[in-house]
Amino acid sequence: MSQRAEVVDPQGSVPPDHLHGPHHDPDHDGGAAAGGGGAAYADRALGWLLLLGGLVGGLAAFTLAVEKIKLLTDPSYVPSCSINPVLSCGSVMATDQASLLGFPNPLIGIAAFPVLVVTGALVLARVRLPRWWWLGLQAGATVGLVFVAWLIDQSLYSIGALCPYCMVVWSVVVPVFWYVMLRNLSSGVLGERARDSSLTALLRDAHALVLLLALVVVVGLIGVRFWDYWSTLL
Repeated sequence: MSQRAEVVDPQGSVPPDHLHGPHHDPDHDGGAAAGGGGAAYADRALGWLLLLGGLVGGLAAFTLAVEKIKLLTDPSYVPSCSINPVLSCGSVMATDQASLLGFPNPLIGIAAFPVLVVTGALVLARVRLPRWWWLGLQAGATVGLVFVAWLIDQSLYSIGALCPYCMVVWSVVVPVFWYVMLRNLSSGVLGERARDSSLTALLRDAHALVLLLALVVVVGLIGVRFWDYWSTLL
């Protein structure tokens, strides 16, 4: 009978890989492989969110850009999303806030949302993305969330009108930020201490509740701010 040989060094010790398992590449996060089936399922769910959210957000941004161009070429044009005094894209497009960086805000979305689509497609294809990619996506999603929060504040308390297509973008950016952050916390992209903290576990367990609370807050603010108009519709 043949006997399996075991490789040892001259001192008779077992090679390090036998003790510590597969080599970990610091340029990649553990992702689905580190967490087993549950993490793989979560990554696929995030992949679908990024893919579909990127498509929806990109379509909304593109539509807004087209409407803005039509409004620039014809000041009398009434955008398709100008429905009533409150839901009025035209009122929002005419403000300085609609071109924060000196060009129409929708162009930012047209450039950014394809990144979500590509990332979602890669995740669904089970491509192992490097840590720097996830950090970059986290940075972009965080900037997007801050921008959306500012736009919400400006729409409610400065402009006094809401843009329906803009709200579609808001509804994409908020969950994208939330679930990208949870994914990065849970996989160690944001550090081992963050991954192993009890706060991360709590946020992961209550992920849907936190997102629902954010939705309730925004809807509540809109309801209170424009109650004088909403009450006329009752």
